[in-house]
Amino acid sequence: MGNISFIHAADLHLDSPMVGLKYLPAEILARVKESTFTAFKKVTAAAIEREVDFVIIAGDLFDGEDRSLRAQSRFRAEMLKLEEKGIPVFIVHGNHDHLKGSWVHMEMPRNVHIFDTEVECKTITAKTGEIVHLYGFSYGTRHVFDRKIDDYQKVAGADFHIGILHGNERTRTDHDNYAPFSIRDLQEKEFDYWALGHIHKRAVLSESPPVVYPGNIQGRNKKETGRKGFYHVSLTNYGSEMDFIEASDIVWEEASIDVSAAVSFHEIYQLCLQAINQFRRDGIGTLLSLTLNNVHLTDELEAKSLDRDLLELLLEDEKDDQSFVWLVNLTILTGKQADRGQLKLEANFYSELFDIIDHYQVQDQDQALAPLYEHSLGRKYLTGLTEQEKRELVERAEKLLIDLLYHE
Repeated sequence: MGNISFIHAADLHLDSPMVGLKYLPAEILARVKESTFTAFKKVTAAAIEREVDFVIIAGDLFDGEDRSLRAQSRFRAEMLKLEEKGIPVFIVHGNHDHLKGSWVHMEMPRNVHIFDTEVECKTITAKTGEIVHLYGFSYGTRHVFDRKIDDYQKVAGADFHIGILHGNERTRTDHDNYAPFSIRDLQEKEFDYWALGHIHKRAVLSESPPVVYPGNIQGRNKKETGRKGFYHVSLTNYGSEMDFIEASDIVWEEASIDVSAAVSFHEIYQLCLQAINQFRRDGIGTLLSLTLNNVHLTDELEAKSLDRDLLELLLEDEKDDQSFVWLVNLTILTGKQADRGQLKLEANFYSELFDIIDHYQVQDQDQALAPLYEHSLGRKYLTGLTEQEKRELVERAEKLLIDLLYHE
């Protein structure tokens, strides 16, 4: 019975700049900046420990087309570890690290095989003698909108056939539609496994054959929540086994708690501590966005302390904890803003305010955000907002505004 095993990882984004986090304590910021490298070391360590036949990296190894020498050097060091163990690595480059970028090249060891800009087939013989054909292509430019899937053609003479594709499954409208494909497109190729990249959220699109987005190995902002990692895959003539391995050293999380029953600052503080400790994990750092709903303190001094002192108290000593839970955002909401009708009865001002909000158009929001996206750094690092995200921004702004007005 044929049997092969391999690691499937994607979207490493090594040396990602982690924009907007300079306010973090130096100790945590240094760890966050190192996190993509820490995560990638777990990929190579797992490949060596599990004695896999090969490693697949399905695009976006580096965060930008001007990949840094630091990122290349650290990547090369991990490739040398795999070369020492006789483990080959098969790589496609994606939209972020396409081959036409401008960078100083560092030569990779001989175990690293990079696919060219047209779909090609590479052959490897596994440790147990099985012949494996791997198919893929690297992005020649940042924007590849062609149906490259049409160029994947099965080549006879192998025991296993694996497709590597950095692209977008066409029903996913919240991502750039690079190298689009459908699940049926992949199934019709009659390959044994599809190693996908580009989508940062882990997803198994099909089990027969396995069609898999492993997600990125390290979350880089608050939209990339939860545990991140890669797959160890075993293929036989009778099916597949996939083991997800967590790689992320820093995890982004979101939580919302109802504090309506709390009647004092201390009670709210204790509820926050309970919520925070639910996310604490041994050896893993957590960046948490926490929302407090239905806050209602009648004592004016305690209400002011909530705004002024709560965050500082919750962050105390976290920077020195290896398993820190650091609040990157604390939102305090009263229950008042949820009842528009009651607010309109209290003052005509609120009726006018809600009318303005309701007539706030998408183009108005685009205009307000334009300075960010027109800035040189903004163009490089910011991604566009979806319509849903734009609506959520307006709703969040309304809640914060009403809450501030009530505190006044």
